[in-house]
Amino acid sequence: MNQGDRIRELREQQGLTLDQLASRVGTTKGFLSDVENGKRGVSNENLLRLAQALGASVDYLMTGNQAQSAITPAVVIPRELSTFAEESGLTHSQTVELLEAHNSVVATRSRKGTSTRPLSIDEWRKLFETIKDVFE
Repeated sequence: MNQGDRIRELREQQGLTLDQLASRVGTTKGFLSDVENGKRGVSNENLLRLAQALGASVDYLMTGNQAQSAITPAVVIPRELSTFAEESGLTHSQTVELLEAHNSVVATRSRKGTSTRPLSIDEWRKLFETIKDVFE
């Protein structure tokens, strides 16, 4: 298994699309596709970003010899969700829970070949209203 295979494996285990991982890392879907397919190398900076986004160590991504580490992936809260959370007085934990609920649905839909787009503030509000019992 090479570096690209390990990156793909971790991405798929987490139910992430190439677009979602590219957004977390700050790169493009095409670049990540090339990396996963062994067509491009990864700079140290991008390797570190990938490790953080996937919750893995750089050593694991490079060599595969170290088990996946306990690094917590960075949480990227979309601007619209942040605005909604601030307006609604949600705590950070509640905001992250709402984001995780959304990402769970997106991951399921993405596997079925359905593309997704970022939610608006009103759509975050509707999602929260739908599942707000979880937060009480």
